[in-house]
Amino acid sequence: MINAYVLDACAVTAIVNGENGGEVVGAVIEAAYNGRARVMMNIINLLEVYYDKLRSLGKSEADKLIAVIKKQPIVIVSEISASVFVEAGRIKANYRISLADSIAIAEALTSGAILVTSDHHEMDEVEANENIKFLWIR
Repeated sequence: MINAYVLDACAVTAIVNGENGGEVVGAVIEAAYNGRARVMMNIINLLEVYYDKLRSLGKSEADKLIAVIKKQPIVIVSEISASVFVEAGRIKANYRISLADSIAIAEALTSGAILVTSDHHEMDEVEANENIKFLWIR
């Protein structure tokens, strides 16, 4: 059985910017290239990566980055399923967490995947109270 992973925006940003933990994300993506993992990312979390790069480096660089990401073995989930919709709503209602992070959590919960993140400040409480696995990159 291969592991399934959901990337949140900070995980992708870590590898893109060469931050601590980027090597962990790189290993997950490498496992997907080798058929040892399935990697997903919701388009809302990809949007976070895009607007961050758009603000810092402009449209051309942001567009280039998204094109590179889309060439990786990452399934971009472009629709919010009914189960993710309900689960994200529940998570957002019960925890002090961003909407985008609630979607990443819901993607992981509903697909039985491991959430790849560094957002301890928002997700430690979720980890303590929900049946979800995290791969903390730092």
